[in-house]
Amino acid sequence: MRNLFLPLTVVTAAMFAYAPVAIAGAPYESTMLLIQKIFYFHVPAWMAMYAGIAVCGISSVIYLFKGRPAADRLAVSAAELIVLFGAIGLVTGPLWGRKAWGVWWQWDARLTMALLLELVFVAYLLVRAYGGPGSDKLAAAVGLFGLAVSPFVYVSVNIWRTIHPLNTVVPTLQPGMRGPFWFCALAFLMLFALLLNLRVYLATEQTRLDELYLAEEDSAA
Repeated sequence: MRNLFLPLTVVTAAMFAYAPVAIAGAPYESTMLLIQKIFYFHVPAWMAMYAGIAVCGISSVIYLFKGRPAADRLAVSAAELIVLFGAIGLVTGPLWGRKAWGVWWQWDARLTMALLLELVFVAYLLVRAYGGPGSDKLAAAVGLFGLAVSPFVYVSVNIWRTIHPLNTVVPTLQPGMRGPFWFCALAFLMLFALLLNLRVYLATEQTRLDELYLAEEDSAA
């Protein structure tokens, strides 16, 4: 992966540079017109967030039951990206909602649960940073909780009456919208994969540096 990092970075950057061109060429939605084009970044950002939730949750399970440090580093790295991409979704959503609904925010089931899911992983990072001894295991439990509740956020629009569009929007996109959407989705997922790889590498190097400090202290003592 390290050998592929630079070319994949270039490809991902090129995709994001071309994304506005692809979005501009997509047809307008009949009722929301230009503002609907936020959709091409809003939904892919959530897709990247859900990819992070899957990685964080599964890695947390492995760390809880196997105690593998590499799984812990992967979970922490994914949690940081979950907060990042979740924040993108929470910012682009109100920008879209202000035009579509007339207000910046509605406390309906989907929006509220999405905000709470974001806060779960903010809590994960706070526990890791300030929880003291044993915070790694406690944070892993938080990550597992986030994985468990994330499907309910996704299906909330199908369970409760909300103003948020149903999950059937993507499968029913017009032909001219599908290409730009999946192009943007791939760009966001590639960005997630690249950032995750970089963050895990930094965490691994930090661990090695900490081990060197401890070895130096032991030898000095």
